Order: sequence, then C-alpha cells, then structure tokens
Amino acid sequence: MADNFFDLSGKVVIVTGTSRGLGQYMGRALAKSGADLVITSRNIDSLHDFKKEIEDMGRRVLPLELDVRNHDSIQNMVQATIEYYQKIDILVNNAGCNIRKPSMEITWDDWDTVVDTNLKGTFFVSQAVAKYMIPCNYGRIINIGSLTSVFGYAGLAPYCASRGGTKQLTMSLADDWGPFGITVNCIAPGWFKTFQNQVLYENQEWVEYLVDRIPLKRPGRPQDLDGAVVFLASDASQYVSGQTLLVDGGMSTGSVRALPKS
Repeated sequence: MADNFFDLSGKVVIVTGTSRGLGQYMGRALAKSGADLVITSRNIDSLHDFKKEIEDMGRRVLPLELDVRNHDSIQNMVQATIEYYQKIDILVNNAGCNIRKPSMEITWDDWDTVVDTNLKGTFFVSQAVAKYMIPCNYGRIINIGSLTSVFGYAGLAPYCASRGGTKQLTMSLADDWGPFGITVNCIAPGWFKTFQNQVLYENQEWVEYLVDRIPLKRPGRPQDLDGAVVFLASDASQYVSGQTLLVDGGMSTGSVRALPKS
C-alpha cells in the first residue's frame, strides 16, 4: 500500500452521468486525488465545460456519449475507454433518474425508464467494465444508491425498487468478483438538493420538516460525498466490499424525534 493510500494518481476512473449535479462533484473529488477521468452523458455536448475544468486541474479526461439503457452504447463507451487509456481501474455508476408519481399513476413506461436506468444500467455497465478488471485482478466499483436503498417513500415506488435493488446487486457482485481483486460498494446519499428534486426545496415548510429529522440538522451538500467516493475508490478501502455507506447526516438512525423540543 502506498504511503498515501488515498492517492489515485495513475488510476483511470469512469464516472457515468456527469453532465451536472453529484456526478460532477464526485468526478472533481476523484480528479483532485490524482485520477484521470472518463465522463459520460447521453448528450456529449453537455460535457464540454466540465471537461475543460478537469483539464485545468492537470488531469486527463475523455468525454463519451453513454445511454445506460442501451447495450450497444455501454459496449461502445467501455471500448473507447480501453482504446484511449488501455485500462479501467475504477467505475462510479452515477447515472440515474426518477419519476415522482403516486403508485396508482405509474405507467409501464415510467417503471421501465426508472428501473432500467438505475438498476439494469448499473448492472450492465459494471459487467462491461469488469470484463477488463478481472484479468488485472484489480478493480473498484462504486454504485450510487440512495436513502431509499433502505427506506421506502410514497410516490417513489420505481425509484425505491431500483435503489433497493442496487444495494442487493452490490452485495451479489462483491461476492461474484471478489476473488478477482474487485471490490463493489454502494454510496447511499440522503437528502441532497439535486436537479431531480430541487422543486421540493422550494417549499420551506417541507425543508424544515426534513431538517428536523436529520441529526446533523441540514440537508447534504454535494461536497459531503467527496470523502466517501475517494475512500471507496482508493486502497484505503481495499478490504471493504459489498457495503452500503449511508451518507445521510444520520437520518437513517430513526428519522423521527423521540423527545419534544426543549
């Protein structure tokens, strides 16, 4: 193990879904730790500014088009990565989506959109990448789940199903690929303000309700994921696999105050 076992210098990291939001923050954290990146989006033009930002940090970066619901798109992205870098050390399965509706209003297509993106896509990107990790006897796969990996919420049935599945998938792949030196873990963020849920944060009463149930008394900030993603990507976590790390300000301790306010 290196003297600084959080150092990612020389490592190649794919981060899916980096056109905006948490994917970009995690990509920055990995680049600051020394990694070279592959960044992806369904619309490659949306990666232009982020590509320049990573290059200005002195890191190599390859933007690629990726639709995780399309098998050919996945294969093409991984092949382009291998042709450019000759290896893949780390994968962060961040690409995801959500559709908020009462369960009785969810359509067949709604279900397929969310579950195929968040769960099926995570599996098949991991499979395509593991093909190149296995011969090297080394790899770090980090799936992005959610507080809904362990909790259920009304109006989020497909999303909760997909994120609960991500937790179970993480454990299965950790067992499958552990003999090849590959660790597979899941980061489960709590309530972070993102493009997908920003409308909720416009309701101050809801924000106060939320904060009251978080022991650290605030929603997550994007930078709160930096340490978790670097830890799971680095040699510091070489004996950690199959785990779901909740980064939720403590909300999963119970989420309902047992004692009245003083």
